[in-house]
Amino acid sequence: MSKNSCPAFGILLVDDEPAWLNSLSLTLKGCAGLTNISTCQDSREVMGLLDQGNIGLVILDLTMPFLSGEELLVLMGERHPEITVIVVSGLNQLETAVRCMKLGAFDYVIKTDEEDRIVGGVLRGIRKLEMEREYQEMADRVISKALHHPELFSDIVTGDRAMLAIFSYLEAVAKSPQPLLITGESGVGKELVARAAHRLSGCRGRLVTVNVAGLDDTLFADTLFGHVRGAFSGAEQVRRGMAEEAADGTLFLDEIGDLSISSQVKLLRLIQEGEYFPLGSDLPKRLKARVIVATHQNLAAREGTGAFRRDLYYRLRTHQLRIPPLRERKGDIPLLLDHFLGEAAHTLGKKKPTPPRELAQLLVTYEFPGNIRELRGMVFDAVSVHRNRMLSMDSFVRALEWAQGESSPAQMSSPRSNPFAGFAELPTFGDAAGFLVMEALDRAGGNQTLAARLLGISQPALSKRLKMLKPS
Repeated sequence: MSKNSCPAFGILLVDDEPAWLNSLSLTLKGCAGLTNISTCQDSREVMGLLDQGNIGLVILDLTMPFLSGEELLVLMGERHPEITVIVVSGLNQLETAVRCMKLGAFDYVIKTDEEDRIVGGVLRGIRKLEMEREYQEMADRVISKALHHPELFSDIVTGDRAMLAIFSYLEAVAKSPQPLLITGESGVGKELVARAAHRLSGCRGRLVTVNVAGLDDTLFADTLFGHVRGAFSGAEQVRRGMAEEAADGTLFLDEIGDLSISSQVKLLRLIQEGEYFPLGSDLPKRLKARVIVATHQNLAAREGTGAFRRDLYYRLRTHQLRIPPLRERKGDIPLLLDHFLGEAAHTLGKKKPTPPRELAQLLVTYEFPGNIRELRGMVFDAVSVHRNRMLSMDSFVRALEWAQGESSPAQMSSPRSNPFAGFAELPTFGDAAGFLVMEALDRAGGNQTLAARLLGISQPALSKRLKMLKPS
């Protein structure tokens, strides 16, 4: 594709009439300067062309042999919801136009319309796609700008540049009515980020949180949409769903990756149509809340295996962010340690203890598979047994020894292997011990007390080892 192609993505014209294809192609090239145009006369070939990639806009005739325009519209909505579709028809029928728009068409034009009407619709579709791509590119960059409302992020303790970039991105998309997708491992603070996004939105209503993990299809629908009296056995009273409770506010659905396919269909309709039916009711209600979803799972991978609907995935990822795990922001550990010490002391009715200087250095050597939640639990456990002014490191050491002794996949990326396997010449015992000591000192930042703890020996034993390493 030429660098001068306009637009950067392809435009596919689909019609079984060669004369119409040729005429429209010439019109778009002559009146709008569009060059990246291809045509297709056989509707059966369309999905194969789209699967090859790079097509951003499709201009689709409605009446064709083999596969009709409406049938193709349904297929494209399922397999390529990211593509913008403009439907063209020889008939000016309002009912058909409405049906096509509900199926996801961006516009509906009549073949007998003036050229300006058709060209204008195509240009609007192109501009929509370009804006989406420009916005996505902006969102993917690391943003490091001053925050306009730093006070709204006060619940999130961080000085990390990646986290500050997330705050900046949240400020940029806060007032958008489109869904926000938050991803990240368990324990990184996804709900805190959702709370900040809600505050930034300026919505008058409240933040309503629903953890959808473990909900079957019926329970999901009842929780989200509510029910009318008599909807099912035992439904003696009307129940307002969480979608209604979140009116004029934010509906936060946590662990969205665990939803069944049937529940995903219901959520897609809620987001796409902006309406829902309480169980047992024939009267729809309008969704009046902004939707935020979160998951610790890789939705792109689940979509690739068919476990997550592609059309829902693209609906949800309009605005998206990933919260980094604690092991990628270890500079935050001293800040979080101090914060949780204060929180634990207040909760337990104690005076905030003073941590030993080497405690933060010890914690930085750990990977924290449970992320911030795990660190908080360690701090609360230590403060609960604290007696003196200086905080003891014993409970932290025990917690790390226990955690590092576990062999679950979540805590160990691979089984520990022999570090000397494959050596052509083995080091002596003395050399091996020396290498181990120097590595421990390096990880401990030169702190001998901490290095000794990492090696599982006493500090006098480490001092003796260090003296042996010094050249005579």
